[in-house]
Amino acid sequence: KDHFEQEILLPLCTEIETDLRLSTHSHLQLDDRNPLKYGKKNISSLLATPPIRFFDSYMDIKKHVTHYLDSTFYNLTTVALHDWRSYAVMRNLAHQKYGLQMIEAHLPSQTIEQGIDVLEIMRNIHVFVSRYSYNLNNQLFVEQSSNNKHLNTINIRHIANSIRTHGTGIMNTTINFTFQYLRKKFFVFSQFLYDDHIYSRLVKDARFFKEQKEDLDQCYPYERADKFNRGIRKLGLTPEGLSFLDQFRILITHIGNAMGYIRMIRSGGIHSCASAIRYVPDLDDIVNLEELTKEEELPSDTVQAAAILDCVLENLTKNFAEGTAYFKMLVDVFTKSMRDSKNQHLKNFYMIIPPLTLNFVEQMMNGKEKINKKNKVGATFTDDGFSMGIAYILKLLDQYSAFDSLHWFQSVNAKFSSEEKAVKDSRRKETDIKLDQTNTLTMKRLDQYRQEFELLYYSLSSARIFFRTDLEDLPIEVTKTPVEATASPDCDSALIPLL
Repeated sequence: KDHFEQEILLPLCTEIETDLRLSTHSHLQLDDRNPLKYGKKNISSLLATPPIRFFDSYMDIKKHVTHYLDSTFYNLTTVALHDWRSYAVMRNLAHQKYGLQMIEAHLPSQTIEQGIDVLEIMRNIHVFVSRYSYNLNNQLFVEQSSNNKHLNTINIRHIANSIRTHGTGIMNTTINFTFQYLRKKFFVFSQFLYDDHIYSRLVKDARFFKEQKEDLDQCYPYERADKFNRGIRKLGLTPEGLSFLDQFRILITHIGNAMGYIRMIRSGGIHSCASAIRYVPDLDDIVNLEELTKEEELPSDTVQAAAILDCVLENLTKNFAEGTAYFKMLVDVFTKSMRDSKNQHLKNFYMIIPPLTLNFVEQMMNGKEKINKKNKVGATFTDDGFSMGIAYILKLLDQYSAFDSLHWFQSVNAKFSSEEKAVKDSRRKETDIKLDQTNTLTMKRLDQYRQEFELLYYSLSSARIFFRTDLEDLPIEVTKTPVEATASPDCDSALIPLL
């Protein structure tokens, strides 16, 4: 019997598996399989052989081959779930070509564009937020650097595919992992603001603005923020050349990336529910199948199955219509501790945002300039995690109004408007060609800075919408058109238009 299995059954199983694989992947460039040239073995006659008796046991060739293929396809599908469709085609082909009754694997299916799995991101959330950059408008993450010739991206479809694979229960687990990560990051956040050098400077700046804001026309001066940004480098640099403010900006960006990932998880969950419920004709009028089966006096098993289907439809409808307020959960869980009297050193956080924005804009401009260079280390085109982080922390500390009182972006716009006006006046007076070229480059640089600050303002305004729970958080600035915003270098008339 063993000799029969080794010499006949095993080669037969291998031959059938190979034939199914080659037939399924016939669209690829394979060797010539023309049976008129090379001949073909007639395997069907062996599969049609009735069970053979070996003393006190029977050997069914057809069942043996079926069991071999079922085991092989199942095991290989568990290793690479995205190949489920290929093995499904091979099962159908085995039935049509050889008459084999294959068993469905019933494994969770994936797609070719599955992307990085949610479980992998969840277990390495600290690595993910540091290696990927978030784009707020398109809701996607882009890998910052890679040894390959391409960068990985993660969008809502990838998250929805993972949720379909693992089930909606993975969403709550992801929130728990993110909460643990944020708790560690906020400890570092608190330590930075507790440092004597930082705390004393923020208190000094807050007192200065409170005393001088009438003379400053309610606008926090650009020069003071720039002095903070440059002066902090004197406290020391890391081996990579990063200042303490650079590291603090990166910390906030990581927090924002984690919140962006939570937003994507929620959107992916709604996307997955929408795909699962798309065949329900009317979500507002779903019939109760359990009652209908009872009225028709159908068997108890049918009634039980109808009740389960009703429960599934109700769950999907509820998730699709409402979603889950994950942002509110993560705001509520940290709000009490962040606003506690023991954390008084956090009350001046809003004062460090102006120098942080200057630091961020410089980093973004350097990153975008590197895109067109041969050495692309550090190149980037989006990093909205910073805006998400700022908006989230301002909400936790209830400092939206305090930050708005600085009128920071209006002050920046007024600064650039005055510098542009000075350059234009210089170009009208001077006739030197070299000086004219210098002024042209200066204007181009100022325009780039203005655009980056406008993009940051729009991103921050959009991010703040996610955390607004009442009308008290609405901005108090007067909305103006782009023409009115640049009409005068005066601070009040240099408002950047709101979205």
